[in-house]
Amino acid sequence: MTIESVNPATGETLERYEPMSGAEVQEIIGLAEKSFADWSRTSVPHRAALMRDAAGLLRERARGFAELMALEMGKPLAQGRAEIEKCAWVCEYYAEHAEGFLADEIAATDASRSYVAFRPLGVILAVMPWNFPFWQVFRFAAPGLMAGNAAVLKHASNVMGCALAIEAVFREAGFPEHVFRTLVVGSGAVRAIIQTPQVRAVTLTGSGPAGRAVASAAGEALKKTVLELGGSDPYVVLEDADLASTVDTCVNSRLINSGQSCIAAKRFIVVDAIREAFEERYAALMATKRMGPPLEGDVDLGPQARVDLRDELHDQVVRSIDRGARVLLGATVPEEARWRRSLRRAMRPTPSASPTTRRSAWGRQCSPATSTAESALRVTHSTRVRVS
Repeated sequence: MTIESVNPATGETLERYEPMSGAEVQEIIGLAEKSFADWSRTSVPHRAALMRDAAGLLRERARGFAELMALEMGKPLAQGRAEIEKCAWVCEYYAEHAEGFLADEIAATDASRSYVAFRPLGVILAVMPWNFPFWQVFRFAAPGLMAGNAAVLKHASNVMGCALAIEAVFREAGFPEHVFRTLVVGSGAVRAIIQTPQVRAVTLTGSGPAGRAVASAAGEALKKTVLELGGSDPYVVLEDADLASTVDTCVNSRLINSGQSCIAAKRFIVVDAIREAFEERYAALMATKRMGPPLEGDVDLGPQARVDLRDELHDQVVRSIDRGARVLLGATVPEEARWRRSLRRAMRPTPSASPTTRRSAWGRQCSPATSTAESALRVTHSTRVRVS
């Protein structure tokens, strides 16, 4: 099946990619393994010089990369430029500190010499999400490559343009051609890739179901795994909070990446004494945030990254309303054609059994819950999806 990159603001198909065949994937992994054999023997200062060059390329092309993210997944330009700067920073950070991180650690024992050594593993598979399409990759790739590993990337299908752009950054920075490669495949190919003998470990950032699938495949193959899954971060607001600064922080956190972030505030647990004042301030401030085309410079919120994600979020909110939540702002799908994918909402209070309390809700919505200080901890831990 063709992989499509679709502009979430307009519904326009930006690019179509033909998925790589199984033979093509195996060839790339084999080339990455051959590159690893040489790359792992290079000096850390040599790798650091290339990593700094990658940081320089990121900064030089920040505007273009921010536009690419805006087009592929709807990230507002200012946030996209900030993401690229963060990627450049992480490249420089590991370029500076990797040698110290990788140094042998002497251990005091009764043996003649004991130490902990840090050695590269080989080819690492990264399965990465669309919400921070550059950062999620670079925060893995910078330390991984500096440690002497090679990497193959299976990125989210809707940001394949970003995935190929990242591969180009490393290649043009002077890294060996096959030390970092992008696999143009869908999620159905991941299990077979994990089972490939040359792939020594896998890392994933994504949903619970995706994490279970990857962990299962990696466990079956006895391969190392690092998983970062979702969360439902609680903001507990007690009576002594300064409401002006608190509400500002809550709104900004709820709108991180248009709400599509593991660490965005998901649940506000507000004590009775200040609940109404909190709700009033929150809804008023949220109403001032501008939703619009992500390529415009003064936009606070872009569209949701995909229409199915918007529909899932809207369904959670509708079911919460059916169970007693009251809408303070929004909660409708905009009728304008180009913004049919966007949502903004605030509700009060959400019963503990509602979907927005029990599940991690991605998008611009919140559900202030009534609580006393004594019960805040209980409400905080009332969901299986707790702190990210």
